[in-house]
Amino acid sequence: MDGAGIPMARWIATFLEAQAAEADAARNTRLAYGRDLADFSGWLARRGLHFADATREDIEAYLIACDAEGLARATRARRLSAIRQLYRFAYDEGWRADNPALRISGPGKDKRLPRTLSVAEVEALLDAARTAGRPGDRVRNTCLMELLYATGMRVSELVGLPVAAARGDPRMLLVLGKGGKERMVPLSPPARTALAAWLRERDAAEEAAQARGKPGSKFLFPSHAAAGHMTRQRFFGLIKELARAAGIAPDKVTPHTLRHAFATHLLANGADLRAIQTLLGHADVGTTEIYTHVLEERLKSLVLDHHPLARDDG
Repeated sequence: MDGAGIPMARWIATFLEAQAAEADAARNTRLAYGRDLADFSGWLARRGLHFADATREDIEAYLIACDAEGLARATRARRLSAIRQLYRFAYDEGWRADNPALRISGPGKDKRLPRTLSVAEVEALLDAARTAGRPGDRVRNTCLMELLYATGMRVSELVGLPVAAARGDPRMLLVLGKGGKERMVPLSPPARTALAAWLRERDAAEEAAQARGKPGSKFLFPSHAAAGHMTRQRFFGLIKELARAAGIAPDKVTPHTLRHAFATHLLANGADLRAIQTLLGHADVGTTEIYTHVLEERLKSLVLDHHPLARDDG
């Protein structure tokens, strides 16, 4: 869908709904984003512009105007954060083909690593998927979690997977990412085992449903939702349930946290940024650079552990 045909108020409302459902943003945070984006949309409208056609220069001009108004550095940084996240969401939704706010340096900008999970915490979540909840759901939940951690897929890519992509015990999955771009992601042995087990359960349930006259589903994770597959909101709720079962604070775990864990753990174990960019489906390596501090820590450890002059022989 062309974002230019969507009113700016609807852009903001849809973005805030996604923040509530997927990013677990607190109510006060969403209210602040809403106010910030309403101010930006008003500034654009007065200049005959729209979110869909605003350029990097327009955003920078807006931030300069905010500075001229005497707004605090923290307020300006928060506004840029809201704008950047709105455009990241718009890119995901196909409303824009780029993120014009991606490389804008804000006041006091601190490119921090997003919240992530340790390997032990991920293992606890996977164990909860295998053991918690109703017996009939465990095979599906295990498949969902193994696929998410093995591939780093976005939650929308995961729940919308066509069943055809999973046939034949694949070593790689073809994923349809944002902007209609396809990429291949490799599957780990545990993910392949979980996928095969879920396919058996899913196909048996589908055959039984078709015997009762119900149509089959083309999705790997079918549901009665309007989209025909598990919704992002349902998966968000599921991952919170698994966090509780795993003894992890639910507010620490979201689908996106698993995506960050995937990238962080790969980088910490030797993968390079370009490979991670490809696996995550980032159009610009600049987006992937939020993980560089992990790389820096690994390189520092490498020097301290192996450089002859860094050894402490005392």
